[in-house]
Amino acid sequence: MKPLPLILAAAVAFAALPAQALVKTIHSERSVYRNIFVTDDDDLRCLTFRRFVGGHRQTCIRMTDPYELVFPYAKMMLGSLALNPHPKRVMIVGLGGGTLPTNLRGMAPDADITVVELDPAVVKVAKQFFKFETGPKLRVEVEDGRVFIKRALARGEKYDLVMLDAFEDDYIPEHLLTKEFLTEVKGILTPDGVLAANTFSSSNLYPYESATYAAVFGPFYNLKMANRIIWAQPGKLTDMMTIHQNAETLAPEFAKRGFTPAWLMDVPSTVRDWPENTRILTDQYSPSNLLNGK
Repeated sequence: MKPLPLILAAAVAFAALPAQALVKTIHSERSVYRNIFVTDDDDLRCLTFRRFVGGHRQTCIRMTDPYELVFPYAKMMLGSLALNPHPKRVMIVGLGGGTLPTNLRGMAPDADITVVELDPAVVKVAKQFFKFETGPKLRVEVEDGRVFIKRALARGEKYDLVMLDAFEDDYIPEHLLTKEFLTEVKGILTPDGVLAANTFSSSNLYPYESATYAAVFGPFYNLKMANRIIWAQPGKLTDMMTIHQNAETLAPEFAKRGFTPAWLMDVPSTVRDWPENTRILTDQYSPSNLLNGK
């Protein structure tokens, strides 16, 4: 198995966005870890880690309305607030263009938000091209996500919401897929805390990821569109009635970002849709490049 990578980025999102004949690259650079491209397509500005190909985009925003969520995955990630609508401490692993922390700051203004991003070039690009701003309650730590979480766990820190949105060019780094890592994440969650994780709904890794999350958290909510979002909790899952009530309270904030509680409530499922004997991913067995067909 190849050495475990230490590369964090923000999530790749696949979305049926209209293909335009002219997509202008307004910025490109090679960081220590990857190629970075920023493109403009009329009002749509996107971040990608490869030259523009189909739907491979890490972040997109509308320049005239940066709060509009272009990708369904971002709506489902932020919809996790319906499980715990008043988080005091939030951690986001993977920055991209900063869509998630920017919107969380508006939806949960009292929360202290920490974003963990390995690549300082991504932080620079998010600030320069995607209207991302830090402040007293929103900071960025330039560090590997797993290292940061290990240290937080050792310090006894607790978070009400952890979002995993870290990708390489093609998929999640291997060391952020394993049972050991998810156990570390579980260890920094408060008793009613929430983990929201962005993965793919049509990956060869799907059953392995599912079995691994279930081994650490037990039942979890599965939200599947182009991307698959996992909502997990260290204890008993918040019931759907409470989630629906919380979502209705959050409806004005959801509306600003282009979705409704009804849209969100139609997605979560706890149905087990992977084979019973699926192997769990561990630090000794996490060959995501092979399992994902790379």
